[in-house]
Amino acid sequence: VQLQASGGGLVQAGGSLRVSCVVSGLTFKTYDMGWFRQAPAKEREFIARISWSGKSTIYVDSVEGRFTISRDNAKNTVYLQMNSLKREDTAVYYCAASEGPFSERNPENYKYWGQGTLVTVSS
Repeated sequence: VQLQASGGGLVQAGGSLRVSCVVSGLTFKTYDMGWFRQAPAKEREFIARISWSGKSTIYVDSVEGRFTISRDNAKNTVYLQMNSLKREDTAVYYCAASEGPFSERNPENYKYWGQGTLVTVSS
């Protein structure tokens, strides 16, 4: 199983960025997918989750209205569109696959993980 995240980079505050995660080695359309992030010296934080069908999404309050998670099951890819970026969004962003309950936000309950992609927001 491989989850390959990409699309990170340096962006100015207020700007936008889209990160992607291509999944292989599992039946992608049967897994919910999540995005997490981890800033230096901080714990890994849940950001968003999308159901296997793409019909349901949930977000952490700090990104609600600014970030959008989506997926393309034909391309085995999950996306995170990030708008109105803030300095505090700077982190390594990880995608993860879960078979657990849709409400699950605990990273320990996500089965497969990507390697992460770094997003840096400058002022």
